[in-house]
Amino acid sequence: MDINSLLTSPLLWAAIVILYTLKKGIHFVPQNRGYVIYTFGKYDRTLSSGLNFIIPFVQLVAADRNLKEQALDISSQSAITRDNISLNIDGILFMKVVDAAAATNNVNDYKMAVTQLAMTTMRNAIGSMELDECFQSRDAINATILQAMTEATQPWGVMVTRYEIKDISPPQSIREDMEKQMTAEREKRSVILTAEGVKTAAITEAEGLKAARVLDAEGAKAEQVLAAEAFKESQILDAIGKAEAIRLVAEADASALTKVGDAANTESGQSAVLLTLAQDAIAAHRAIAADSTVVLTDGKTSDNIANTVAQAIAVSSSLKLSTSGDEG
Repeated sequence: MDINSLLTSPLLWAAIVILYTLKKGIHFVPQNRGYVIYTFGKYDRTLSSGLNFIIPFVQLVAADRNLKEQALDISSQSAITRDNISLNIDGILFMKVVDAAAATNNVNDYKMAVTQLAMTTMRNAIGSMELDECFQSRDAINATILQAMTEATQPWGVMVTRYEIKDISPPQSIREDMEKQMTAEREKRSVILTAEGVKTAAITEAEGLKAARVLDAEGAKAEQVLAAEAFKESQILDAIGKAEAIRLVAEADASALTKVGDAANTESGQSAVLLTLAQDAIAAHRAIAADSTVVLTDGKTSDNIANTVAQAIAVSSSLKLSTSGDEG
């Protein structure tokens, strides 16, 4: 059979039609993909991942939707704050298609629609805040945009999972004012920290001086107590010593007086007493005569002295005789 006859063979064309029909009717859907099927131009169903069959020439795949989470870049745009400051803001949006049929049937281009909605919602959120709030409340802005977009994109079969502002750029004049303000704030914090350091150092020094004075006072008090106790002990010992000395002197005097008394009771002792008295009298008159050139007496003193001297001589002589007699 030649080529011309083969090309004109009905069996060949029948085989080609069958293979083409099978190819149009059998679909292998990848994971996280959704094939939207139309039957005569009307939505029929969505094919899930795996092996699927459709009716060729009656049903067709109208759209192939990606069901994975996607990141959409929101380009920089101008927004005016509540205090009339123009800002350039850009962000990033994370979303995923949860209903492939709605993303195909309810919106023409869901990515463009979500991007435009994010830009509009962001401008509205910025317009409700002042400049300082925009810098301090990024999380609040992100949450506001996310909540508004979640409600708006639900009919489109799209779920916005997260929105993040990447950068907020104020005008040059505002940036300069902000830099001056930040410099002033840093200087203010530096002054406050320095003052607090000086205050803390002064308090610490005062507490140290107070503790030192307390310790000095306690030490002085302890020294005074010890000195008082030592003085007390010294006085007690001194008093005891004096008392003991007085007692010993008294005992010695008493012993001497006892011996003198015992000796005076004898004849020889009385004579010795008279001799001592005479000697003391003579010494007294001699001392008086040495101190003064004139000595006044009552006239009887000489007789008394003479009698006393005579008695003393007699006593001395008797003592000598008694002594000589004892030796012989």
